[in-house]
Amino acid sequence: MRLKAMGQPNYANGFKPTCHYDALELPLKWKKSQMIFVNSMSDLFHRDVSTAFIREIFFTMNHAPWHTFQILTKRAGRMAQIAHHFQWSPNVWMGVTVESADYVGRIDHLRQVPSAVRFLSLEPLLGPLPDLNFEGINWVIVGGESGPGSRPIRPEWVTNIRDQCLEADVPFFLKQWGGTQKKKAGRLLEKRTWDQMPAMQLS
Repeated sequence: MRLKAMGQPNYANGFKPTCHYDALELPLKWKKSQMIFVNSMSDLFHRDVSTAFIREIFFTMNHAPWHTFQILTKRAGRMAQIAHHFQWSPNVWMGVTVESADYVGRIDHLRQVPSAVRFLSLEPLLGPLPDLNFEGINWVIVGGESGPGSRPIRPEWVTNIRDQCLEADVPFFLKQWGGTQKKKAGRLLEKRTWDQMPAMQLS
């Protein structure tokens, strides 16, 4: 709501899902290759976002092969249900958020999507995730919750996931430890950074 109060036009409706048709063609005008996170403040597969509008977004992504587009959702069921409506070009990466063991089922939905790169965002990580099934998964991102009142992340949860990734030969990326002072907490795990990316990353 802070952005709405500041008069940001894209947030005039607060966090009510709003389709910005005027932004659809922007990536086509950016000639320098970029990694674009499609929905940093929303969810493309929210029930209030029409299939027709999602198709418009895919049209743009399909026609901008010099960019790489990352899509992340918590609405994994709807994603899997309507995925066949879209053309999944190699520069479109699809991921699901899995915060705890309660949401591991989202990974099965992700496996049904014909994306060239399927990734897991284990952020904010709120509990252990032992025995993950990485079949069909190309990348794992882990991060702690940040800001006032953030819930703690335990190092052994992260280390265990890292070890599972190493065993399965899946790239592992530790984004942050989080906390109330996330910059101070940093992102080192066992005295090193983990910045692994999918081998299918586009140049």
